Amino acid sequence: MPALTRYFSSSYAQARERFLAGAQPVAALIESYAIDPAGSQGEPLATDVALIGDADARRLLIMTSATHGVEGFCGSGCQLALLDDAPMLERARRAGVALLLVHAVNPYGFSWIARTDEGNVDLNRNAQPFDGSPLPANPGYGDIHGLLLPPEWPPTEKNRRDIALYLDKHGQAATIQAVSRGQYTHADGLFYGGGRHAPSLLNLRTILRAHASRYAHIGWIDVHTGLGPRGHGEKIYAGRRDDAEVARARQWWGSDIAVPYQGTSASVDITGHLAGLIYQACPDAVPTLMALEFGTLPWEGVVHALRGRNWLRAHPEADEALRRDILQATLDAFYCGQEDWQGMVLGQSRVAVLQALCGLEAGG
Repeated sequence: MPALTRYFSSSYAQARERFLAGAQPVAALIESYAIDPAGSQGEPLATDVALIGDADARRLLIMTSATHGVEGFCGSGCQLALLDDAPMLERARRAGVALLLVHAVNPYGFSWIARTDEGNVDLNRNAQPFDGSPLPANPGYGDIHGLLLPPEWPPTEKNRRDIALYLDKHGQAATIQAVSRGQYTHADGLFYGGGRHAPSLLNLRTILRAHASRYAHIGWIDVHTGLGPRGHGEKIYAGRRDDAEVARARQWWGSDIAVPYQGTSASVDITGHLAGLIYQACPDAVPTLMALEFGTLPWEGVVHALRGRNWLRAHPEADEALRRDILQATLDAFYCGQEDWQGMVLGQSRVAVLQALCGLEAGG
């Protein structure tokens, strides 16, 4: 399926070049929001924005990629395919819906093949107030942190046994909660939410205020990878605890939309998630928010890859062969380069976009 290679890139730099080139013929506005660090190839890093649609549109569909850095290999592909989808762009125009494509929310993680940003911050746990009030507690993470980040990599047999004992004692569900719901105590750890707003999150807030705040109705699809069966796109409600918003999301995307706070999702119930920025940046809008999460490996494989990547961050002196192995394992955990997986991703992404356009056209 050669056409797919146009959409799925081999690096952040290539993805960015393709996105800007694809947006140029169709976008009314293209802007870039830089961050300070350089990329893995020495390239400048930025979140790029393309706004497509008529100036008088009152409805907006946002699609974001690379909230979790390395997951941008998938999300960028979905955005590039949409830019190349003339019938869908025309469908949006007829529906009175503008499109805001935000490419590489976390460009650092995208370029360096990491889920987190330059400060090891998980942007989907970082939208906390940081106003002096207590941050969400996760004491369970402290109990397992030392096991997750061992002093050597690959982990020793003893480390593997100790983790197996922890799982036997606490159970898989409690372990998943402790590991992945977010923590604010171990800056070198997994799923770290930070101590202040990260630069890339501040860029996104600026983008929303500048380009989304005037719209009365807003849909948002944030593309993720790493959870669930291979190739399946779980539709995860990403808004606040509001029955009317949940009902609207189900009306748009179907009764199978998963709701983390109701315990129906592969995702744990997190706080500080990125899409929550919409409520402050666009307070007058009616939002309908969804994360589209494409499965890759079983949970154990994904966490093992994250452990290795955090170990590498803490050990920049690692030899080149081990470094390559860890980066490849990280990429494999969040992006399946096979054509069947890519086809499943693009098909489900296109359906989700069409459903959102129909929902927005019907009045939000």
